[in-house]
Amino acid sequence: MLTIVWDVDDVLNDLTYQWFTYNWLVEHPDCQLDYSALTGNPPHRILGTTLEEYLASLDAFRITERALNMKPNPVILAWFQHNGQRFRHIALTARPLETAPDVAHWVMRNFGAWIRCFAVVPTRTGADVPIYDLDKGEFLKWLGRGDILVDDSDENVGHAESLGMRTLLYRQPWNNSTLTTDALLQGLCGMAEEC
Repeated sequence: MLTIVWDVDDVLNDLTYQWFTYNWLVEHPDCQLDYSALTGNPPHRILGTTLEEYLASLDAFRITERALNMKPNPVILAWFQHNGQRFRHIALTARPLETAPDVAHWVMRNFGAWIRCFAVVPTRTGADVPIYDLDKGEFLKWLGRGDILVDDSDENVGHAESLGMRTLLYRQPWNNSTLTTDALLQGLCGMAEEC
């Protein structure tokens, strides 16, 4: 049975869309951009702000009621309901450590029937937090498990490919994926049938 490693934010949910729509645009009513314009990750330059201001805004949004109660990606949730049992699943996120308990709860509440492992690569940690892995690639190398990575980051996909993992790049404005969500999920089913 193949193991899929799932990115959480912007794959299993639409965190950046929610943040942009319900936080950034509300706080910056003069912003004339729409979500599709966020072609960089992080998008601070596109937004005309500093990296620090962008991260502070995103991190503040992560702990709001809206973020804590985001709906899961409905197409991916439906796929899990019909095909999840064909694979093992791991959720892997890179975010501030203090927000990890909330997103772990979110993952288990929405995908816990299938996702049994949750891992976080902490970002922007304090000096008292040990650094085991600098990025998802280092974590996946240490883990030594996982056959497929589904992520929205070209960088994370590249790291996984260098480890011999199969990858699917989840389409977002900041990457070059041409896969629709349906095509990506059909690709996962095709991989299961190859084994």
